[in-house]
Amino acid sequence: MAIARPIRLLGAFSILLVLVVVFYISHPTQTFINLGSRLKDGMTRDPLLDPTGEPEGILWRAEDNDYSPDSENSARINATLLSLVRNEELNDLIKTMEDLERTWNHKFNYPWTFMNDKPFTEEFKRKTQAVTKGKCHYELVPKEHWEEPEWIDGELVKESNKMLEEAGIQYADKSSYHRMCRWNSGMFYKHPALANTRYYWRVEPKVQFFCNIDYDVFRFMQDNNKTYGFTINLFDAPESIPTLWPETERFLAEHPEYLADNNMMEWLVDDKLRPEHNKKANGYSTCHFWSNFEIGDMDFFRGERYEAYFNHLDRAGGFFYERWGDAPVHSIALGLFEDASKVHWFRDIGYRHIPYFNCPNSPKCSGCKAGQFYEGASFLAKEDCRPNYFKYVGTH
Repeated sequence: MAIARPIRLLGAFSILLVLVVVFYISHPTQTFINLGSRLKDGMTRDPLLDPTGEPEGILWRAEDNDYSPDSENSARINATLLSLVRNEELNDLIKTMEDLERTWNHKFNYPWTFMNDKPFTEEFKRKTQAVTKGKCHYELVPKEHWEEPEWIDGELVKESNKMLEEAGIQYADKSSYHRMCRWNSGMFYKHPALANTRYYWRVEPKVQFFCNIDYDVFRFMQDNNKTYGFTINLFDAPESIPTLWPETERFLAEHPEYLADNNMMEWLVDDKLRPEHNKKANGYSTCHFWSNFEIGDMDFFRGERYEAYFNHLDRAGGFFYERWGDAPVHSIALGLFEDASKVHWFRDIGYRHIPYFNCPNSPKCSGCKAGQFYEGASFLAKEDCRPNYFKYVGTH
């Protein structure tokens, strides 16, 4: 006797439901990713204590594609590992390169691009190339990209930097630091050597990578239409950026059309978690992506909105009269001008820049404690701005 069609459909649906349940029980590291959303009550428990899997979707892997170093048909996309570094930082850089090559790049062989305002030594070139099978490029930063622009008042810089130094602001008296912040904010993507490069992974000396990453992160960015990826989210020192937000508000008043519909304004102006920061920074929470790690799409920075914003800030002079960092500048721009869905927290990339960590709970990680945010004095805990980000934007 034939079984009625509705009963057959019900039976098929039941079998499918059982298969789905079995799949999620047997893949616990992926179920947590699917739960990523806004944490309305803030972060009561570090998400990195839960099993941490890879991002959802189709991921490009070295074993399934041609990533050999000299392949003419390589699966690599138009991207580079990017490092602004000095010759004297060679030994610290080598350790960082070895970490990233071991955990990720030895599988994909993406090129490295090194930038310096001084020529690289032959020793630097020889030792860095020896660490990787990827191609290395050594570039000199043009003087017009590095030195103070003509409208900056040198005497005012000395005066204001002295005041910042007296207020205890780190690096306030170092002109090279101010120049570096401006370069990382609005100049790096203009270098002729990067003219035809779209994606970059910023790498600095003295950082560590703890987890094996088995997929092409640049392909992930491209395939999922992501603009920016981060690991650590912090509060900044408000004394270093007192006029950054007021200048941003002036810019927005002139260009209200640049504000993205799905922006991250709440994260940028929150006054609940650290009200004293918001007050000293004149309306800015000081929350920012810690840009010593960032994976980004340079088309965003080359775009009309960011370029106009940077030019406005550059003319205001805060990179030199105050100590505006590229981290808050990038973060504010992304938070205002980009769709929040295009920013990605790389929860699965284990990372450390003293004294802060991004340490996932994964068998692919070693050398750090899952969920550890900092190492050192307990006051460092309050510098974590992830609770705000997860509350207003989400855990992705």
